[in-house]
Amino acid sequence: MREIGAFEAKNKLSELLDLTEHGEEILITRHGKQVAKLVPAHRLIDQEDSRRAVAEIREMRKGIRLWDLNIRDLIDEGRN
Repeated sequence: MREIGAFEAKNKLSELLDLTEHGEEILITRHGKQVAKLVPAHRLIDQEDSRRAVAEIREMRKGIRLWDLNIRDLIDEGRN
């Protein structure tokens, strides 16, 4: 993530908008303190990040039980 001071951001707004349009995030600071973040209006979906998140969720749910029921039993029951 690119970091830029507020004064410079004001002077380079058009350039920063071009960068964010292509997916980059810009952190804006004032006197070294973070004050804002410029992000794309429509984020590009990273397929690899999405797959990794799904894999982590599936791994977390393994072995989770609700008393003597498991998630698969509850899903199947809801389909009846």
